[in-house]
Parts: sequence; C-alpha cells; structure tokens
Amino acid sequence: VRGLCGTFNGDQRDEFTTPEGDVELGVAAFANAFRAAGACPALGPGIPNPCDGFPGSWERAEAACAVLMGLAFQ
Repeated sequence: VRGLCGTFNGDQRDEFTTPEGDVELGVAAFANAFRAAGACPALGPGIPNPCDGFPGSWERAEAACAVLMGLAFQ
C-alpha cells in the first residue's frame, strides 16, 4: 500500500513516498507530488491552520475539547 495515507509497513522513514518513488521530507512537498497540475494551488512550506478559514472555529474547538482537559480525564 502506498499513497497519501502512507505505506503501512511500520517504517516511518518512507511514509512520504511520492508516486515517482521519491521520499519527501516535508508535508507540503509530499502533498504537492499528488496534486493534479493546475487543479489547485500548490501548498507552501508551512502547514495551514484549518481554523484560519473558518472564523470562530478556534473558540468552538477549544470549548468542545475543554471536557477532555478537565478533571475527569486527568
């Protein structure tokens, strides 16, 4: 098995194997290797924060996760 979900062989050094068989070191370069040319913009070197595109998401996520940080799970 090889692709965007990894290789599932227990060796984390080859998880970012591209369709061409190269092993990328960064997430953006790995994801860009699977990008259809012209279909979407290439990812930059940093990983985007998913909450940046959805105002208020950060506050909702913190509120939803607060129970996991509470006494019941300590």
